[in-house]
Amino acid sequence: MPAPIDPVVSQKFKCWFFLSMVMLLFVHSYNLNLRYLQPFTIVGEKLTVTSFVEYLFSNGLFRFFIPLFFSISGWLYAAHDDRPYRKSIGRRFQNLIVPYLIWSAVGLLFTYILEFSFYGRNIVLKTQLMTLSNNRILLHDYKWYELILRWIFVPVSYQLWFLRVLFIYNLAYPVLRWAIQNWPKVLFPILVLFWLSNIGFLFAEGEGLLFFSVGIWLQKKNFDIQVPGKWLNPWWWGIVFVIVAVLKTFLAFLGFGIFGNAIFPLLLFLHKIVAFSGLIAMWFESEFFVRWLMGKKWFVRICSYSFMIYVLHAPLVAYAIIATLPLLHGIPDYRLVTYLLLPLVLLCFCLLTAMMIRKGMPGMYSVLTGGRVQH
Repeated sequence: MPAPIDPVVSQKFKCWFFLSMVMLLFVHSYNLNLRYLQPFTIVGEKLTVTSFVEYLFSNGLFRFFIPLFFSISGWLYAAHDDRPYRKSIGRRFQNLIVPYLIWSAVGLLFTYILEFSFYGRNIVLKTQLMTLSNNRILLHDYKWYELILRWIFVPVSYQLWFLRVLFIYNLAYPVLRWAIQNWPKVLFPILVLFWLSNIGFLFAEGEGLLFFSVGIWLQKKNFDIQVPGKWLNPWWWGIVFVIVAVLKTFLAFLGFGIFGNAIFPLLLFLHKIVAFSGLIAMWFESEFFVRWLMGKKWFVRICSYSFMIYVLHAPLVAYAIIATLPLLHGIPDYRLVTYLLLPLVLLCFCLLTAMMIRKGMPGMYSVLTGGRVQH
């Protein structure tokens, strides 16, 4: 039977889940002209304080939370693999797929209602979230089977991809564990290549599969995730993290003129360095900060709402950007102000909504969160 999880490690996981949700809010509040971010995205506008800050954080310094998410998920799943496989998968279906389907439907319903007003319809049009073709640009234009496919496979609540992918990895866990324990020298080079190339297959993608597997490996090897080894000095990795993130940001503005099309694989490679170095630096160097935060009762309380922040914030954040920018257009640096304030407003909204639902309708809250009712 697996040993119980160290309370310090458990607290650290909870803290980083919440902090990751805050970072996700900022990533999704990116409001430059080209809003769909890829690791290799170049910025098609002038280099300004606003554009530099937004790209540096949203496509640089905050991006380590995705591999962190998957690593923690793999570690936790491996720590509880004494449960029968069918029972475990049933539990994960309740934790992941049920909320996935519910919140995908909520996102579609919210969008559908929004489209009834002229103002709301224009917001949806400007986000282009619902565009399928030139003659199907609103949810009202969808055929019934397109609506079902959108609900199941491509949620307008676009952050939900993580739940779907994580469930696939949970299904594949016995195979992954066997390969990690028996063929690690074959498996990990392949996964690293998938990660570096940004290639995915079926419902898996390189970054998630690699770090979910790393989490399994760390747990099964009883690796001390609290103490950095010789090659994991967080100070050195922290320096790499910041320098490469800044370099990547400058190249996102200036690199195409210097390197031409070669800038795209270069940005992708730099993005991977930022994510990996950030993961190491922030995990091992955050001990004092995490202890301080988890010593605050108010912070421990709001940490329990991390999942609701995750499922509630999109597509609301995309629509809120379109609605907010014209309102603040008259003030200096209005896009930067929006970028800095909107995530905090949405964070408060998500927390208050979650608190009211849990207090007033605890049964519904349990269903909406997949049984996550910890206090």
